[in-house]
Amino acid sequence: MQANTQFQEEALNTIRFLSADAVKHANSGHPGLPMGTAAIAYTLFTKHMRFNPANPEWADRDRFILSAGHGSMLLYSLLYLTGHADMTMEQLKTFRQLGSLTPGHPEYKHTPGVETTTGPLGQGLATAVGFAMAEAHLASVYNTEARKIVDHCTYVIASDGDLMEGVTSEASSLAGHLGLGKLIVFYDDNKITIDGRTDITFTEDRAKRYEAYGWQVLHVKDGNNISEIDQAIQTAKADPRPSLIICKTIIGFGFPTWADNPAAHSGIPSDEELDGAKKALGYPVEPHFYVSDEVLTHYREALTRGRQAEAEWKKNFDEYRQKQPDQAREFERVMAGGLPENWQDVVPTFPADARGLATRAASGKVLNALAQTLPELIGGSADLAGSNSVNLNNQGSFQKENYAGRNIHFGVREHAMGAISNGLTLHGGLRSFVATFFVFSDYLRPALRLAALSEVGNVWVFSHDSFMVGEDGPTHQPVEHLNSLRAMPNIALLRPSDANETAEAWKVAIERKDAPTILALTRQAVPTLDRQKFASAEGLRRGAYVLADLGEGSTELVLMASGSEVDLIAKAGQILAEEGVSLRLVSFPSLELFETQTKEYQDGVMLPGVKARLAVEAGSSLGWHRWVGADGALITMDRFGASAPAEELLVEFGFTVENVLEKSRQLLAGSFQ
Repeated sequence: MQANTQFQEEALNTIRFLSADAVKHANSGHPGLPMGTAAIAYTLFTKHMRFNPANPEWADRDRFILSAGHGSMLLYSLLYLTGHADMTMEQLKTFRQLGSLTPGHPEYKHTPGVETTTGPLGQGLATAVGFAMAEAHLASVYNTEARKIVDHCTYVIASDGDLMEGVTSEASSLAGHLGLGKLIVFYDDNKITIDGRTDITFTEDRAKRYEAYGWQVLHVKDGNNISEIDQAIQTAKADPRPSLIICKTIIGFGFPTWADNPAAHSGIPSDEELDGAKKALGYPVEPHFYVSDEVLTHYREALTRGRQAEAEWKKNFDEYRQKQPDQAREFERVMAGGLPENWQDVVPTFPADARGLATRAASGKVLNALAQTLPELIGGSADLAGSNSVNLNNQGSFQKENYAGRNIHFGVREHAMGAISNGLTLHGGLRSFVATFFVFSDYLRPALRLAALSEVGNVWVFSHDSFMVGEDGPTHQPVEHLNSLRAMPNIALLRPSDANETAEAWKVAIERKDAPTILALTRQAVPTLDRQKFASAEGLRRGAYVLADLGEGSTELVLMASGSEVDLIAKAGQILAEEGVSLRLVSFPSLELFETQTKEYQDGVMLPGVKARLAVEAGSSLGWHRWVGADGALITMDRFGASAPAEELLVEFGFTVENVLEKSRQLLAGSFQ
């Protein structure tokens, strides 16, 4: 027993000092968390986690999320020790260096074995709720009484900072309501933050808070006690509620002067501090990055366990396939992220209609059509499902009693909604969509940014896309939002002009499996253009396209617009053509997609030789100057809105056919001011 205890201590210290040596070598990083949570990680990865290091993508693996992503060397050390082929010793030695697989914070798709990008505190835990919801939904849909092909846990290590961030409160509240019993969170309760001890800011009773959320709360009095941690995990797995395991730990455990000290959070230990820790814990001072053969062999047993676990699962799945061939094929398709043949055939087309319908309403029709052929579509709204038109008809609500439901009620929790959406999609097997009013995208922007960074192919539906919200006033009227989100790399923001462009926008969103797509949709009805007179809405795919060339002779004027304002330029353009003006109408639903086109295509649409250009969009002017040029003009919205009926605001802010005509005539006369 004594020898076994000594060996376990050596195994724990290997995690600690691989991590600390890497931070020292890089002269950058956070050594405190790996030193303090090594026993939690060791117990989880050697005694409980079902995963296969030889196949990090195995569908039924347990998921591990290091929400406290600043302690990334903890995860990288574990990936190396347990035998993930890509995580070599050389990668540990190039921690935080350009091109390595060991960036400062874990990044999804960059490092095999990393389930989600973490770093901004709170995001990991909130995203983990999405992972747990995905597991619950897929299990409910695909498992049978005889065969469970989806049956795994989601584990999280979270810090004081994670629990302080509001997004975890939102997500944890929903997780408790939903009874996500396979979500197990270890709270690294070391009572230290960068500015000092947590008693200067964080004195609430976290246990009671989580009990109030509906979680099981467990306590580990000694965060270095493997048997105590092991028992807590067993208890957590046996309970139908999500579990918070509060582990009393010591940040920087082992450091002579830094233990239980804010310096251990992100300080670079001196030689004396690091060597002193190794001596105190009975670990070789030299060489750095030392791992004994015995310890490595012990950790690499994960390869044998993992291969065996996956082999057993495959045998189970093969037997499942014999009994449920159609379900098995569908499960394999959704987990691979493929699309069924001819899936686009269900997307409706809309007849010309001068009265038209709101693009949010058209979106709802398209979404419901897609849901019939894409069972992986799941999502909902932050308490605005009816207003956002994202209810999936006859698909039930995702609740504790019905995890098979596909309508998720997020409540008024926009930030958690965004993070959970990321988790639902990152888990595999699902494509999530979420919705709210466009102005409230501010509340979920950090999660949206991580979706873009992580190349998550989810869909963000933002309705009520302009000041035409009307009487609710400027607090509810987005102005800067279009261009602020266009500035975010790796997203496509689509603002369709009518129902048929909305249908094309959804097709683009479904096809974009490696990047998020934003749909900015109207509250108010907009005419459905007659596509016999105007170009096909398929042009949306290229970001901007020639809607129509009007008049005879060489083009004198280019009118461009996005969204509901396309109707303005279409009506004004017809009047100008009747007056003898030759002009081009350009529908411009996505600046980002247009910027990816060839210069030849861009010039073919924009006609560089035509200097008289007018852009119309009910948002800020930022970004449009490139396309109108030095001699062009804008009708945009560089101020906040006002509370009044939308029809009055259109006149007040100049979004009328008359104003488009006036500005166009000034441009043609060369007298625009």
